[in-house]
Amino acid sequence: MDIGLQGVHVIVTGASGGIGLETVKLFCALGANVTAHYNSQFGPIKELLASNPNLQHVQANLSQEEAVVAMFESLAAMPHGPVQVVIVNHAIYPTLDVPIVRMTLDQWNTTITTNLTSSFLVCREYLKHLESAPSTVKEKAAIVLIGSTAGKYGEANHADYAATKSAMMYGLNLTLKNEIVKIAPKGRVNCIAPGWVKTPMAEEALKNPQTVYRVLATSPLKKVAMPIDVATQIVVLASSTLSGHVTGQVVMVEGGMEGRLLNRPEDLQGSQAGSIQDCLVRSCDI
Repeated sequence: MDIGLQGVHVIVTGASGGIGLETVKLFCALGANVTAHYNSQFGPIKELLASNPNLQHVQANLSQEEAVVAMFESLAAMPHGPVQVVIVNHAIYPTLDVPIVRMTLDQWNTTITTNLTSSFLVCREYLKHLESAPSTVKEKAAIVLIGSTAGKYGEANHADYAATKSAMMYGLNLTLKNEIVKIAPKGRVNCIAPGWVKTPMAEEALKNPQTVYRVLATSPLKKVAMPIDVATQIVVLASSTLSGHVTGQVVMVEGGMEGRLLNRPEDLQGSQAGSIQDCLVRSCDI
């Protein structure tokens, strides 16, 4: 099936590993002209270049306004021409658990700048260049933001990360979908929100059985996603053939998750809930 991505210029930010790298591979396989963005890790992208003639790469620190401006200016002059589809995938996730009461302003500001402000800059510069692009480029215009279940449910000890993803999934997503059509009448903006995904960043944490239990406790599919599970949904939303009338949506890719597990068994000891549970176990009257 032709899904309308042949020759379409797609840029994937944060393409050095995990979801980003898998998304680059899939777009290349579907015949898109792909730009893989990276900041510091070029190795994984370099390995793909020899086998993917429709792949080019660009380096930029997306937290810096001048770097984002320069990146889009250089892209317009590169072989693939103006960007038609943007996959805003880059982000950091501070792995150390830090509750809000202990979080430094420096950590908060760093995460907000790296994840959210940089996404604003990428979308802004994309739209600026889209304004002067030919109608053939505008026909395929689309932005796919990458959110997270943390943006829907919150995440204890990671408020900075959760706040950036909530802002992308709702405030940014819903505003952009109304603004892009002023520039490209068929332009669309959507968001993919994954749960836990088995990426190199998550592998160490997923070696802990308790972590896996808490991840899957409210997920009916009872499995951790693979990067291809997310990449496939990104491609679907990026395709104007498959999703030409879909915009402003948040697609959850989380195995049916219903929320986050807040309490472990030991957290309930001595509480009213613990007493009720004890009675239920003993078949007592309450």
